Amino acid sequence: MADALVCHFDEKTESQIQDLRERLVTAGIPTAGTRPGVTLALAGGIPDRTRAALRSDLELLSVPDLWLHTLGTVPGDERMLLLSAVVDTELLAVHSAVHDVLAGKVKNPSAYYFPGAWIPCCVLAKNLDDDQLATGFATLLPPEPVRAAVRELAVLDTRTGESDTLVRTG
Repeated sequence: MADALVCHFDEKTESQIQDLRERLVTAGIPTAGTRPGVTLALAGGIPDRTRAALRSDLELLSVPDLWLHTLGTVPGDERMLLLSAVVDTELLAVHSAVHDVLAGKVKNPSAYYFPGAWIPCCVLAKNLDDDQLATGFATLLPPEPVRAAVRELAVLDTRTGESDTLVRTG
């Protein structure tokens, strides 16, 4: 996979998430060193024409703040520790609108991000073994809710780290 549509946060939110990651590092847990965010979609490629359509639609939407509230993990080989968002109708509406634009216009879309399968979350650490995962939970429990103010939506090239901001909010 190469292109991800990501919600990035304001400085206060990024600082709060970085504090959580620093607690994990202190406990010996390797963290996800990427800029904190919540991924709305992932595909092998999001062409320029599709990015323009996304930009037009996103400018018309009100992107809600997120409440990152639940410390968790997901099944699969890539064990990770994440802070998931409370799902509400506003968030689902934005997610659905994004996928309406992307449908049939991107290469190799990831089904994990499709409506109905998506888990909106901010990854704190990934590629963990069982002991690291248990230590991570012990280190961060109970999690304090983080009100994540979304400040931009961008297409992130997951291989190079290059980011193309589509919309700035707030």
